[in-house]
Amino acid sequence: MSDSFARLLDVASVALLVTLLAGLVRVWRGPRAEDRMLAGQLFGTTGVAILLVLAVRTGNAALRDVALVLAALAIVTVSTFVGRVGEPPAAREPDDDAR
Repeated sequence: MSDSFARLLDVASVALLVTLLAGLVRVWRGPRAEDRMLAGQLFGTTGVAILLVLAVRTGNAALRDVALVLAALAIVTVSTFVGRVGEPPAAREPDDDAR
């Protein structure tokens, strides 16, 4: 691996970590459960991306497998969240948006 490509991967890793910090702010501030869930999805997606960058950087193929498992778990998480919390907009009461 060339030095310039390794530096590019390092810069990509730092950019992904900055994205995680931005997501952490969204989780903390909210204001709704949907905002927090989307930030959680951002964590999952960014975690997968970081694992893939690290897999290329270190040459460790097992990290790609872990990234694949995390991506599959993210799908299950969103499906569960939508099934438990999500309602069609027509089913909501008008006061739900004021909270």
